[in-house]
Amino acid sequence: MNKLNRDTQIKIVAALVEGNSIRAVSRMVDVSRNTISKLLLDLGAVCERYHDEHVVNLKTKRVQADEIWSYVFKKDANCTPGERAIGKVGSQWTWTAIDADSKLIISYLVGGRDGEYAYMFMRDLASRLANRVQLTTDAHSVYYTAVRESFGSDNVDYAMLVKKYGKGEGNPDTRYSPAECIGIEKKPKMGKPDNDHISTSFVERQNLTMRMGMRRFTRLTNGFSKSLEHHIASIALHFMHYNFVRIHQTLRMTPAMKAGLTSHLWDIGDIVDLLDTRDLTTE
Repeated sequence: MNKLNRDTQIKIVAALVEGNSIRAVSRMVDVSRNTISKLLLDLGAVCERYHDEHVVNLKTKRVQADEIWSYVFKKDANCTPGERAIGKVGSQWTWTAIDADSKLIISYLVGGRDGEYAYMFMRDLASRLANRVQLTTDAHSVYYTAVRESFGSDNVDYAMLVKKYGKGEGNPDTRYSPAECIGIEKKPKMGKPDNDHISTSFVERQNLTMRMGMRRFTRLTNGFSKSLEHHIASIALHFMHYNFVRIHQTLRMTPAMKAGLTSHLWDIGDIVDLLDTRDLTTE
């Protein structure tokens, strides 16, 4: 059994978190794609476990939540009914919740965009918070019931931000551009949310960070995920790097440091060292 040395693992992870595909990383470090894929799966598992165990008891005040689309292997139009039923190919939505002050990713979940996933996501989010928060989401209808059942109607200040979009002009030059937002409406739903802080700006900016930082989320390329397992592992690694390693330009520290989860700046080697704590090996 051949084992990658630590320096090579660090080089691979550094390339992955900067948005390179597995094929590109393979060429850069002269390591086989299968070996890199195995390392990604192992790291994804330990990063997900570390997040579950340590991103808890947060004294957050304001949370913003959203969901971002991607797909695995093929788009929905090309999926068979059987493939859609299994749910491992086609559209995959990543639900994310961010602390508006520390910019920490508190909770994330990969799956469908229906009420069942909304409930699982909100239940996980609520379990990580130490106090009452103000929560803002977009107008996706499944959020209301999920928030009420997970937090309780008397234990959260919740509002929806409803965006109104203009009609497209049909210009081919704007085919892949988002529709123009012509207005917003702030709708308090539970408790007494502060109107000045009803916003989804930070979580929407995080969506851009995901698309820039993960090759699998880049639109109109062949860099999409080929398996759900690798897709989830890539997301877990991305958020571990974002929370603990990447210095936020505005905060001048990592989100994890701002949130009080760590007192020092992590580096990629610290992420790689998590493999040893879980007794996982990479061939």
